[in-house]
Amino acid sequence: MSALTKLLATPYVKRLLIASQTGRLPMASAPLALLLFAREAHSLALAGLVVGAYTAGMAVSAPILARIVDRWRQPPVLWGSALLSAVGFVLVAAGGHALPATMTGAVLAGLGTPPLEACLRALWPDMVEAGTVAAAYSLDIAVQEVIYVTGPLVTLAAVGVAGPPAGLIVAALLQLAGVAVFAATPAVRTWRGVAATRHWAGPLRVARFVVILLGVTCAGAAIGSLPVAVTGYAEAAGNRSLSGWLLAAQATGALIGGLLYMRARPGGRGRLPLVTAGLAAGFVPLLAIPGPWPMGLLLALSGLSLPPVLTAVFLTADRITPAGTAVEAFAWIITAFTVGSAAGAAITGPLVGESIRSGFAFAPLAGLLAVGAMSAASLTGRHPADRREAAVGS
Repeated sequence: MSALTKLLATPYVKRLLIASQTGRLPMASAPLALLLFAREAHSLALAGLVVGAYTAGMAVSAPILARIVDRWRQPPVLWGSALLSAVGFVLVAAGGHALPATMTGAVLAGLGTPPLEACLRALWPDMVEAGTVAAAYSLDIAVQEVIYVTGPLVTLAAVGVAGPPAGLIVAALLQLAGVAVFAATPAVRTWRGVAATRHWAGPLRVARFVVILLGVTCAGAAIGSLPVAVTGYAEAAGNRSLSGWLLAAQATGALIGGLLYMRARPGGRGRLPLVTAGLAAGFVPLLAIPGPWPMGLLLALSGLSLPPVLTAVFLTADRITPAGTAVEAFAWIITAFTVGSAAGAAITGPLVGESIRSGFAFAPLAGLLAVGAMSAASLTGRHPADRREAAVGS
């Protein structure tokens, strides 16, 4: 029986995957919905600030919500945060384009983003057989790419049918629906945080984990730079719509990479630098700036290594962080990637203005920094919190 078949046959796995994907869809649909709504009455620069406020809210709240989950249970935190986020979306939609209401609503929507991703990944070690935990992470990370393909399409469909406010309302409803199904699942309702001695720094007290977060931030910067570079490429080619297809090609590559990586088993301490080096190397061919079809293929190839990198990161974090901090550790990884992605997009904008090749040059450079950080992390001495590393490796 293949790892995929075994995973999908495990009770509640399919239900949790679908519910999580539904509840996390606004992570990809809401930025576009906010942009389209704000753009009706404000400049593109102000609309961008609204999206930035939403993203900043997510980055700030994710570790805080996850820390509460680690100390308590998942359903109350998921419901409370989802309701706060829904209030934020409704405030934006009903605010009549008043900038204070729009900005406040965007911040609330971001702050209330339920930590479904971190919660789901904290469940895998208890839900599936020990030999399929790595495959579960890979599958989860791979199917996540579907969010970034379908999310914007959902927003465009809602806006096309009922106008820009509809995109925001649909985002809120999807988030609530996903949380409702996820939180009602028995595996979620019975999960409890591990009783452990707490430290104010949580998982950040582990030096190796902090170094890994730096690597994740650099990897996120590389990935975040590509939408900007690809948009510049598409505009230079005279067809802005190309950007959507090219980014979908990259997401498809990541989906394939995740499914393929499910066959791999956790390796030794060198696995994380190795897969990160593969990610960085995948960005180099993009500097050739070929025609649209070859560029689509190269972008697909560049996406292959992303799920292996994130899988190795989550597995390593689960092994080296202190007991009782798993959800928070996963949230810090997500936050680091989000912050890096935003920084990569901001840095690449001016570079694309210089030349398209300059825009694509940022990704391999950021990837190289990620390799350096992951290599340093692999050489860092073991911390007493390295719970299972001696038996399994990373």
